[in-house]
Amino acid sequence: MAALWFLSALFLAVSLCSLYLTGASVALLLPPLLLLLVPVVWSLRCRGRGRSRRSVCVLVMGDLGRSPRMLYHTLSLARHGFSVTAVGYPGAKPHKDVLNNDKIKIVYLTEVKTATNFGPKIFQYGVKIVVQTLQICYVLLRIDPPSYMLLQNPPGLPAIAVVWAVCLLRGSKFIIDWHNYGYTIMGLTHGDHHPIVLIAKWYEHFFGKLSDSNLCVTEAMREDLNTNWNIKAITLYDTPSPIFKETPLELQHKLFKKLAKDFVPFRTRIESVPSNLEQTAFTELNVNTGDVSYVQGRPALLMSSTSWTEDEDFSILLKALDEYEGLITAGMKLPSLVCAITGKGPLKEFYSHVIEKMHFKYVDICTPWLEAEDYPVLLGSGDLGVCLHKSSSGLDLPMKVVDMFGCRLPVCALDFQCLPELVKHEENGLIFKNARELTEQLKLLFTDFHNKRNKLGIFKRNLKEAKMVQWDENWDDIVLPLLPASD
Repeated sequence: MAALWFLSALFLAVSLCSLYLTGASVALLLPPLLLLLVPVVWSLRCRGRGRSRRSVCVLVMGDLGRSPRMLYHTLSLARHGFSVTAVGYPGAKPHKDVLNNDKIKIVYLTEVKTATNFGPKIFQYGVKIVVQTLQICYVLLRIDPPSYMLLQNPPGLPAIAVVWAVCLLRGSKFIIDWHNYGYTIMGLTHGDHHPIVLIAKWYEHFFGKLSDSNLCVTEAMREDLNTNWNIKAITLYDTPSPIFKETPLELQHKLFKKLAKDFVPFRTRIESVPSNLEQTAFTELNVNTGDVSYVQGRPALLMSSTSWTEDEDFSILLKALDEYEGLITAGMKLPSLVCAITGKGPLKEFYSHVIEKMHFKYVDICTPWLEAEDYPVLLGSGDLGVCLHKSSSGLDLPMKVVDMFGCRLPVCALDFQCLPELVKHEENGLIFKNARELTEQLKLLFTDFHNKRNKLGIFKRNLKEAKMVQWDENWDDIVLPLLPASD
């Protein structure tokens, strides 16, 4: 009986959205499609009664390999003996610790590409929602019935309702990990009052309350969920994985040498290198002794990471680098810079064209895409990190800064509402509001660059001395109690 109630509720919610977004013709296709699932889901419900109490499905409606927090959840669950099915879209290769774990099974979703290339975008979006709804149902009903389903939000449309429904059918507990609000991200593109954004807000508000447990990334979000959404959540701060740490000089040299094959800024600046030395732009290896050291007068390595989306304005960094170039040209004693911006995303091509048109003498910019194993090594080799994340809701925190702090890498970060929960101004980094302030901070931190007692050196010592809670310890204290089957 519960299954029939569920199908009615799911049909009503998705049909209303589809009716609004795509018109009655698409919405009317849903009843027969959903009714076809009745015998399947009912048999799965019966089969689920004999499930193992130590199984979890972790679902990401995005690139699984670029969802570090959810992969950390996956590893933590496996560490405590749970069988984990990680569901998401293919793209970046997950870390080898995930791929080589016998308790973790990865199930990839197929990217939805509808045949609808006509009509307004709102129509195409509605069709995509319908197709994704059926796709998620199909995948989640085929896997072995889990005792828990853990969903990342955003993106949560249509996943929240579908996962709740599948949990109802299979007797699973439903946990949402709130990273942000999806409707606020959509608002960056469409505007806050666009019909899609308003529907998404209602959707998250209504279906988000149906979960059994909730996690979130900041205290500010926990309070907002409680006050405005009547959702009780537990704050699980992002903390660095053990793979994020300072990189030994020998390992730095190996990575720089690898990157130098494809990226000119990592190659040596010296025309004639002695035969006993193997050089990169930053390091040199004495082939006779095996000793690795920094190249005298090396450039500073400025690190940034991005998904190249609307919530990160890289024009701020580019303008600051242009002004930094001007400071050196004017005679100020500052090191040359190599700025490495890692990541993939929709705006990468746009900014790549902008970067190509910029002509610097003392600043080099490259945009490498790194393997999962190389990213923490490069972060641990950097001198300073820059974060341009500007939360669409003002309530989430950038994971990239957490990773940088794990590598004891000080950060200059763009200001927003709850950033001080992570970045302590004048302690582990600096907070800026515009390109001019970022330029002044780069000047401050890179003045007397090779002196470890300068401002940058102080921030690094503060990070080394700070007691930093690791992910495993934090997860065991906060998430494990939500999973009674772990006893």
